[in-house]
Amino acid sequence: MPATAPAGSTEPRTPAKTPRTAGSVPGSPWAEFPLKDNYPKVADPSVEDREVSTKQANRPFLAYAQYRERREAEHAAWLKRKEEREEKLARGEEVGPEEPDPQEEPEVGCLGLLKFLVISLVVVVLAGKFFTGSYLWEQDLTSGLRFLAYKGDQRLFSERMLATFSGEVESMPIYIAIDGDVFDVSSNRATYGPGGSYHFMAGRDAARAFATGCFATHQTHDIRGLSDREMAGLEHWKKFFADSTKYRKVGRVLHEPIDPASPIPEHCDPKKVKAAPEDAAQRAGKSHDEL
Repeated sequence: MPATAPAGSTEPRTPAKTPRTAGSVPGSPWAEFPLKDNYPKVADPSVEDREVSTKQANRPFLAYAQYRERREAEHAAWLKRKEEREEKLARGEEVGPEEPDPQEEPEVGCLGLLKFLVISLVVVVLAGKFFTGSYLWEQDLTSGLRFLAYKGDQRLFSERMLATFSGEVESMPIYIAIDGDVFDVSSNRATYGPGGSYHFMAGRDAARAFATGCFATHQTHDIRGLSDREMAGLEHWKKFFADSTKYRKVGRVLHEPIDPASPIPEHCDPKKVKAAPEDAAQRAGKSHDEL
């Protein structure tokens, strides 16, 4: 017999316990819990001759079914109007513009695409600030900007054209060239502009001066007869300007061919003038040995 509470007692009644046998599974404590579904029922949109409850769990599916029915009704009305329009056109009557299909998905226009890109950019920037403390994800964009400038501003200069970028005209940039490569050094106008210590390099290719240090007499692109050490120095300066974040490459200068019979510029250091023939002989002997 199930246990019952005494008359007048406020204690809850204890449910009847089913005696357990060997190998039996314990019963659910909610076996006698009443399942109440007092919500109104409507026709099941997916199964005929069946009703479903309008409880909270079913409402999203019922709402979607109503949405589909409304779209189908709009499409049917559109087909009817389209048919009537075609009949009027066949009779030669004047009609208005054709209506779009209400079921057709709208295409993403330029404005929608732009909005998506802007939102994506904002999300990426804010995520960088949140995760790394930097809006740019701790990335240095200097090299990238220099790459874009290098690709977008490349020009081919003649020697006469290059000479116009010497800094004499305040509104024009200052360009220097080194072994054919032209660089914009306008950011350091105090050094390369008029009155600056390296103004003599502006508007010309003074590659030989970079290699030898003879700034007064070697303002030329003629690099014939340079020693290995001087050629290494020239390569150093070329790399310095190419890798600089302050200057950028803007193109190449087209030089007139150098007459091989013309004399090689003499070094400004008398000691190196005497050593030049010996260096040339050593390089010639080295080349002969390699052959």
